[in-house]
Amino acid sequence: MSYVIQASGMTDIGLVRKNNEDNFGYDLRHGIFVVCDGMGGQQAGELASKIAVDTVLGFYREAGDTTRSGVSQFEGVSQRAADLAGAIQLANQAIHEAGARDITIAGMGSTIVAVAVESNLFSIANVGDSRIYLIRKSEVAQLTQDHSLVMEQVRRGLMTLEEAENSKMQNVIVRALGTDDTVEPDLADHEFSPEDVLLLCSDGLSRYVKEDKIAESVNQDSLDKACSDLIEAAKAGGSDDNITCLLIRATPPSWKDRFFGRLSGPAQKSST
Repeated sequence: MSYVIQASGMTDIGLVRKNNEDNFGYDLRHGIFVVCDGMGGQQAGELASKIAVDTVLGFYREAGDTTRSGVSQFEGVSQRAADLAGAIQLANQAIHEAGARDITIAGMGSTIVAVAVESNLFSIANVGDSRIYLIRKSEVAQLTQDHSLVMEQVRRGLMTLEEAENSKMQNVIVRALGTDDTVEPDLADHEFSPEDVLLLCSDGLSRYVKEDKIAESVNQDSLDKACSDLIEAAKAGGSDDNITCLLIRATPPSWKDRFFGRLSGPAQKSST
């Protein structure tokens, strides 16, 4: 079954920061959705995340409906996921080369989470500690693993999850776009069920909003309102970072959708 794909995104500077280093973008026609959280201070972080979003969206728009096979090959995942990885590698290269050309922004980097949708299937990719959640029938599942120092310690059994959540080292990430000339994103393939919602977010949201609040917030008709509610929940929870939320909902098509097409909402949107 092909679903009607609805989307809404929002970013907020937050309560503490003086600039917003987060960026997001999506294009419903090409089924691509991206959230990035830049690092490097001031304009460098903003630039890195903008380059990442623009590069990934541009990769899909320039290819159009033609095949992108051969751009990057990854074993054990679909060509759709491999294409997504190829776009992310291009973003990594663009950030790394920009930093090499200008000493004032050398070392800048960005996290990325991205989703590529095709019919009833979707692929995900991530680098860094931004996250993708699946909300299915009020149950929330984190689909990505943080590439952070504390979560590496948790996975090795050297730290509990509670200790990680309270650690002062939470913001130290061990993998990012742009810091090296190559990067390896985590990839996975999934299938939608009716009314599934995907949440792509920066850590300014994920660290401060509990999963029950996520489920409550997305359980409404308006994705715009759900985004707003999640950002306000992060602020109420004490977020001291930029906050970005991108929601994707898969709904079965009505007869009108089948007749007029399956896009819902603005065909594309970006914070850049």
